[in-house]
Amino acid sequence: MTAINLIDQADTLNRQLAALDLAGRLSLVAGLGGHAVFTTSLGIEDQVITAEIGNHRLPIEVATLQTGRLFPETLALINETEAQYDLHIVRYEPEQADINAYAEKYGLNGFYESVEARHACCGVRKLKPLARALSGATIWVTGLRRGQSANRADTPYAEYDPERNLIKVNPLADWDIDAIRAYVADNSVPVNPLHARGYPSIGCEPCTRAIKPGEPERAGRWWWENDEKRECGLHVHEEAAVAAQ
Repeated sequence: MTAINLIDQADTLNRQLAALDLAGRLSLVAGLGGHAVFTTSLGIEDQVITAEIGNHRLPIEVATLQTGRLFPETLALINETEAQYDLHIVRYEPEQADINAYAEKYGLNGFYESVEARHACCGVRKLKPLARALSGATIWVTGLRRGQSANRADTPYAEYDPERNLIKVNPLADWDIDAIRAYVADNSVPVNPLHARGYPSIGCEPCTRAIKPGEPERAGRWWWENDEKRECGLHVHEEAAVAAQ
């Protein structure tokens, strides 16, 4: 399908999804045909989507980027989630050769030293595995929400991703954190215990801290950098995308 056709399809889908609840949104996506992949970080919003996919047995692949630097609590939650919803979460890991090359150039924890080094680490541990996870996919489902950060304030329900030539669907775009927590409580969804310790957004252990009262949800990610809109490159086309080539 051409880029123009995908752009038109994404625009139509964006309008359709706006009128539906979460179950309706995911059911519509699952019924489009093709290969849909949901990439989960096992964060609280992603757990909501996984619960809907598992409970309704939707034909959407659930995948995660097992970066090699995740919190033990996150790794344990992968197994717990699979057991609760009787589904398989496909793990995509970085290549050891890429990790070795990164460590030789920057040092294993060189991401603290410069933005370039941090982007390069995300490229090796997240962007390259993501490319494998989305290989052959026609739809990419994410847990992006407008309330997560200033950089995500305009997140649509569906959009064309030109870099990957597919449609990206964000079914929780208009959900706030209170709605997420209410769903989790009402449906006994397993969540990362780190959320209760002040970690609303959880990534790799060396790059995530608890936030302070009043800080944005993603303030604990790469906190040593000054840019309030900092991202790893999964959802923003920045230098990290180049580093992953």
